[in-house]
Amino acid sequence: MSDKNHGIDKGLIRDLANILNDTDLTEIEVEQDDLRIRVSRASTTHYVQAPVAAPAPAPAAASPAPAAAVAAAPAARDNSNAVTAPMVGTVYLAPAPGSRAFIEVGATVKEGQTLLIIEAMKTMNQIPAPRSGKITEILVNDAQPVEYGEPLVVIE
Repeated sequence: MSDKNHGIDKGLIRDLANILNDTDLTEIEVEQDDLRIRVSRASTTHYVQAPVAAPAPAPAAASPAPAAAVAAAPAARDNSNAVTAPMVGTVYLAPAPGSRAFIEVGATVKEGQTLLIIEAMKTMNQIPAPRSGKITEILVNDAQPVEYGEPLVVIE
């Protein structure tokens, strides 16, 4: 029996699940061409999203599907001034629990200043401001899992 079914590599999903078990991550996502696979330990649900030309209307189902779920695409947003996540991990807005946050809305930051931390594979990675400017929006919450490329902070 083949490990591939309709273009989905089940071996890749197993490998991603093993990475979650071996590291202390709660979620991992891989995007390759037109296929995006997200595996999350928190809900033990595997998400697979294929490209969609137009949003489909929600089906009127009496009960939710028990198997894999397709992740919904977030609402369109202008991310031209957003600082995006350079990796998958958990975002922290302060250097330690109970400490003051690195940034707040309305604050002015300088290029290279630490905006937040992303923990990935038990390593704390400081995310620097790519440019100087004013923080107009913080798009994530403390201790929230983030994906590669997800908008984190808007700097005007």
